[in-house]
Amino acid sequence: MLKAYKLFTGPDGHSHFTEGTVSPNVLTTAVALQFKETPGHSTYDWHTAPTTQYVVTLSGTLEFVMNSGKSFILKPGDVLIAMDTTGSGHKWQILDEAPWKRLYVVFKEGSEINFVPNPV
Repeated sequence: MLKAYKLFTGPDGHSHFTEGTVSPNVLTTAVALQFKETPGHSTYDWHTAPTTQYVVTLSGTLEFVMNSGKSFILKPGDVLIAMDTTGSGHKWQILDEAPWKRLYVVFKEGSEINFVPNPV
């Protein structure tokens, strides 16, 4: 199973995350794909996700930070499920010289989201 982090907006209006995995046996209807590359050591200040989407990291290591100060490290092969389209958002920074190469997969509204949270 691929490691995944689900970003979402909580009832408090702030972004939060849950750790888990994505299952290889679930199909999600995609409506758009986009590839993007950002140079190493880049940062992106507070923002929300522009749409609900998977972000598959191909290269680069990043730290994502929430308004609460909680954070997680995203590595190559990890999947980010960005669903925090409202609220305070999140910020990130690339931790090394490797560029962040990624694939955005926008899923169709109402599609089943392929995410299995880790047991608590």
